[in-house]
Amino acid sequence: MRAGRRCRAAVAAIGAALLVLAAAPPPAAGAEPAGRGARAPRTAEGSGLVLVLDSSASMAEDDGTGRSRMESARQAVGTVVDALPDGHPTGLRVHGAGRSPGCTDTRAVLPVRPLDRAGLKDAVRGVRPQGGSPVGLALTEAARDLPAPSGGRLATRTVLLVSDGEDTCGAPRPCEVAARLAGADAGLRVDTVGFQVEGAAREELECVAGAGNGRYYDAPDADALARQLQRSAGLSADGYRLRGARVTGTPGPGDAPPLAPGQYLDTIGPGERRHYTVALDARSTVTFSATAVPQPGTAVGADDGLRTRIVRGADGVCGSGSARFGQDEGAAPLTSAVTRVPTARAAGSCDAAGRYRLVVEREGTADADAARWPLELTHAVEEPPAGGATPARPQPGYGAGADAVLPAGDPTPVAGGTGFNDAEEIAAGAWRDTLLPSQTLWYKVPVGWGQQLRYDVEFADEASTGGGSPVRSYGATQVYTPARVPVGSGAAGFRRTTAYDGRPAVLEMGTVPVAWANRREHRPEVVPVHSTGGFYIAVTLGARAAEIARDTGIGVVLRVSVLGDALAGPQRDAPALGGRDAGAGDNRGDSAAARDSAPGAGAGWSGAATAAAAGGGVLAAAALAVLLRRRAAVTGSGGHPPGARTDSSSTRRSA
Repeated sequence: MRAGRRCRAAVAAIGAALLVLAAAPPPAAGAEPAGRGARAPRTAEGSGLVLVLDSSASMAEDDGTGRSRMESARQAVGTVVDALPDGHPTGLRVHGAGRSPGCTDTRAVLPVRPLDRAGLKDAVRGVRPQGGSPVGLALTEAARDLPAPSGGRLATRTVLLVSDGEDTCGAPRPCEVAARLAGADAGLRVDTVGFQVEGAAREELECVAGAGNGRYYDAPDADALARQLQRSAGLSADGYRLRGARVTGTPGPGDAPPLAPGQYLDTIGPGERRHYTVALDARSTVTFSATAVPQPGTAVGADDGLRTRIVRGADGVCGSGSARFGQDEGAAPLTSAVTRVPTARAAGSCDAAGRYRLVVEREGTADADAARWPLELTHAVEEPPAGGATPARPQPGYGAGADAVLPAGDPTPVAGGTGFNDAEEIAAGAWRDTLLPSQTLWYKVPVGWGQQLRYDVEFADEASTGGGSPVRSYGATQVYTPARVPVGSGAAGFRRTTAYDGRPAVLEMGTVPVAWANRREHRPEVVPVHSTGGFYIAVTLGARAAEIARDTGIGVVLRVSVLGDALAGPQRDAPALGGRDAGAGDNRGDSAAARDSAPGAGAGWSGAATAAAAGGGVLAAAALAVLLRRRAAVTGSGGHPPGARTDSSSTRRSA
């Protein structure tokens, strides 16, 4: 019946989505939306961008509009400069300006430094196309233009090559240069934009991007050139903000480094295993997460992914988890997590205090991305309820959450974070953001004991580029616990992915209510939902969307509810908190939840007050609006490979 209601509402839902987005149109990439949605400068230390602009003689030719290709390129670069965040380190290099003999003709016009908009525009205005195309040499020098991150930090550093032709020198070969650069630096990517190219020139630029851990963007005209440059630069400026103490896992058990509770950074290559040691007690629930951060949109296979295991002794596995991309369109952040839950009688072989190992393995096919991936690890510990209190019963069902009425009305602008560490905190309500192709945006919603998270993601109707054959991409979402465990989908009708072809598409997701005893359940979408704090929502747009939409970014709306009253603690018969913060219940002994609820962590909002405001005079209107808003997720003939798949198992025996 639920699916039937959605089908009957599909046409009305499209109209409602269009009305919402028309009333508050999404900003272009890099634009500054009003109010809460304004993007504050947040450049990660060590990140940077260097534009490599083709200034060979062919760039003086007419681009079909009466202007030269160079004139269109100047205008496009100006658009990119205006869209970049303040202070983002940016530089400009050219090749083929006639200043040096043919195959040595490349120079840094503007060094990489905190963004100087006026200086960069002046620099590109002074470029005159007249030389050759030593692309390989220009890429080599561009990588040297980017300052190396200090202290072993990992950050996104991008070489963005704009060209209307192929290399004319032959050595060094551009594809080989790109592969060498990407292999030597896990944070470096080489993106390419082909301006009115075809044949061998396009193949070479595609090869450079593929080998360089980046993405190729096709620009058949001046408008597309500006759009694709903005997309690449936006991904560079808003790369995942990694955080943690550096650690180096070992390929085998011997000499594996110890991990205390906290957060760490490592890297992992294709087919590698990384071993770490941990000391566990006999009473606490312990969760480990491993988040791989490949460059967004780089080539991956559907079965590429991560596996995490907790191992006792030589080969006794005390829990395992895995995550797969589930699509071959392009990489996005991927998290695998594993939890050790002591049994109720503490009689299992994995219950004893002692030394265990965390093993992270990167799995993939032979032709998978060859670059090393930054790896962010967390180790969180949760002690049993204080004072030996009896926990409330588990909450394994979705109940009213499956058909909950979500907030209606015009959404408020918001700027999602780049990852777990800077996820934008939002409360119940309707929120509007803009996604770039290949991008994942992150949000954090405080959820208390006894409450459940329920939300919809609406991908907007977008004007098409009007290209040839229809292109299909995807939209995806995932919800994570405060300990970064992917929850997945369990209720009938909940889905993590939908096909996206530029027309409106909707995903519905949620969790069961938070209960301490859920950790002793068996269903994978129930077990992780056992502690309070900031639950993370990640929203991803597929890489092929760059071939669909005429706008730089694609509008997305989140409609979020936190259902139920927050309880004072995990114990049986705990009273409701009333006006207290939803996520501020009894988190003593819970390192993950306490971190999210700590002062300055951004976890405070009044769930009861928000629910009251949303549920008073607008409840009847919201009930009507939800029928106008919901529709079945777009599938289409043939469908699209599903998004990231996750699976986990832990020691949950109750014997």
